[in-house]
Amino acid sequence: MLQTLPALWNPSQSQMGIPLGAVEFTMLPQLSALSSDTLWLKFGHEYLRKAPFICASQRHREDLIIKKQKAHPQNVDLPPILPKKKKKPFPIPIEKMRQAARKDKKIAEMGIEKPLQPPQNGLLVPRLIPVAYEVLDAWKDLIKGLSQLVHVIPVFGCSACSEVHVAHTGHNIQDCNGGTCGSRRGFHSWVKGSINDILVPIESYHMYDPFGRRVKHETRFDYDRIPAVVELCIQAGVDIQDYPSRRRTNPIRMIGRKVIDRGGFVEELKPWRSRGSSSFLDFDTDGACGRFPPPSLADVPRIAQETVDAYEKVRTGVTKLMQKYTVKACGYCPEVHVGPCGHNVKLCGAFKHQWRDGKHGWQDAIVDEVFPFNYVWHAQDPKGPPLRSALKRFYGKAPAVVEVCMQAGAQIPERYKPMMRLDIVVPDSEEEGLVA
Repeated sequence: MLQTLPALWNPSQSQMGIPLGAVEFTMLPQLSALSSDTLWLKFGHEYLRKAPFICASQRHREDLIIKKQKAHPQNVDLPPILPKKKKKPFPIPIEKMRQAARKDKKIAEMGIEKPLQPPQNGLLVPRLIPVAYEVLDAWKDLIKGLSQLVHVIPVFGCSACSEVHVAHTGHNIQDCNGGTCGSRRGFHSWVKGSINDILVPIESYHMYDPFGRRVKHETRFDYDRIPAVVELCIQAGVDIQDYPSRRRTNPIRMIGRKVIDRGGFVEELKPWRSRGSSSFLDFDTDGACGRFPPPSLADVPRIAQETVDAYEKVRTGVTKLMQKYTVKACGYCPEVHVGPCGHNVKLCGAFKHQWRDGKHGWQDAIVDEVFPFNYVWHAQDPKGPPLRSALKRFYGKAPAVVEVCMQAGAQIPERYKPMMRLDIVVPDSEEEGLVA
């Protein structure tokens, strides 16, 4: 049925009184197969398509599809690599930190004691103690599983840079940034890798009293360095015989930034200087491959699945612990310190360290700095031809632990599939020139 509206007038020709023509709204039968809810405007003998009518139920379905695509995207790009000649961004906006500092200063000027909640007052958080034990147990399982899988799954590391590749041969992607990369035209110098190439060793000073005396440059050899994940678990309530920690019963009191009652300084116990003890070897990655023999081929899929599950438990537990317990990271280098304030060791050699006399630029740490992902290129066929630079945009990436466990037969966690680009077909060498 046609409905004719009043004629449209051209403003430039309104004085002449010449109409442009009538506008007709119609549903064309011959176009109904394309879109049943499309409105077509008729100007004389021509038809123009108008936006379709969308009912409430259809808009609701489209919103659900968009939300589903956002929740489970097909392909996700990795976070950009931060430049080394620039300070890392603050995890908390600087304006919020300034507001909190002004608030603390105002309360201190009024002489009011600063309200502190555990663990900021030196006391433990009871509900996080089981989480700390679970993280430490999962950390031990992760080291044990990777040590066994390294005997079966080949891992290569570049001798000039930090690049790692999990396959039967190293890749041919020219992205080496080592000292001698110019003579090698960007190709990597591959050597046999170890568990330290898969799990990046992030260490921290073990503190008997995190709220006690700070580690100075002259006293840095009086403290042991252990994995930051283990130190975080110790401060969260885990008791290890070789690494004791002070457990306070009375809270710390502060006015502004000044501590008025810390319970006094106590002599630090130092019976932990036994790196060869069995309790230390359980959560240390050095020499882990020699402590565990190669597994049987029938047990490899089971070990791989247990290892990737332990990896997820460690990351989830560290995230929960860092929401309460303070961890500091240098804004210029990978140094990490578990505690309310960073140490005073002058060993920072990053950008403009001369201006800071070698001191670290401490700021709040994020989970990726304590337990980094260590992304590697995903090889769809580990026994196939090596990856090439010309097809680099078709390759995905995955954490090194996930890549090792996947090649050993474990199920890939859902949140890592988009970054691995499993739905992209890598073209052959003959098809390379035909790809846009």
